Amino acid sequence: MTKTSRQQVAFTQMKNGTREEYELLHKLEAPYHQGTAKRLLAELARQGDETLEGYKISRLQHALQSATRARRDGAESDWVVAALLHDIGDGLAPQNHDKFAAEIMRPFMREEITWVVEHHGIFQMVYYAHHLGWDRELRQKYADSPYYQACVDFCERWDQSSFDPDYPMDPLDSFAAEVEAVFARKAWDGQVVQAGVALGLPTAAT
Repeated sequence: MTKTSRQQVAFTQMKNGTREEYELLHKLEAPYHQGTAKRLLAELARQGDETLEGYKISRLQHALQSATRARRDGAESDWVVAALLHDIGDGLAPQNHDKFAAEIMRPFMREEITWVVEHHGIFQMVYYAHHLGWDRELRQKYADSPYYQACVDFCERWDQSSFDPDYPMDPLDSFAAEVEAVFARKAWDGQVVQAGVALGLPTAAT
């Protein structure tokens, strides 16, 4: 392997890489992985200047409002982070933003939470699809899922209600430690993913 002042592999086709080179890449990737939370927070901050036409608030404000509602309901940290990030794909994947966001979270969160994020787009249709001549009850095809009610509750309590410019939302930096903690976890840890475990949302704050 050719050594330079900046550590690099010699190959130009992956099939020609050596064990030493791939071990080097694995080592060099670790700090980048550790920066995931900071990149996500930076993307959210960027959305402070971005909105979809017609709404009263920015995409960032919607994220902050959703996460603040989850926090004030006493939700566990993972639900709060999921509420913060659930629409982060709006800019890059507007036609499947829910799945985009879920894939970011999936290695680091309980399966129930990432399922809810992945399906919230369809569940949200109950509020508006009939106005456009679409089927507002497409979510019924998931009625047998153990996570169905959690998604109904997520949409009702934290998502569809979070377009209010007068709602007192917590600032982005107040969520930074929680985001950092989630994405600092070992990916795909079975004790975190907890496949099949349905805990639901906490009781709504009064």
